[in-house]
Amino acid sequence: MTAKVNDGCISCGACVAACPEVFRFNDDGVAEAYKEVAPECESTAMEARDDCPVSVIDISE
Repeated sequence: MTAKVNDGCISCGACVAACPEVFRFNDDGVAEAYKEVAPECESTAMEARDDCPVSVIDISE
């Protein structure tokens, strides 16, 4: 699975806190998905997507 943080990230850090194995802050201070979503991280990546206050995370297979 792949994750993507689209434009509109407000740098709240919810995704980074929920799933640091997939999300981190980039040099501009906004979140980015920097790794593929491993099977053991699927549930936390989905949680990060679902809890995003501005709904800018997409996850696809």
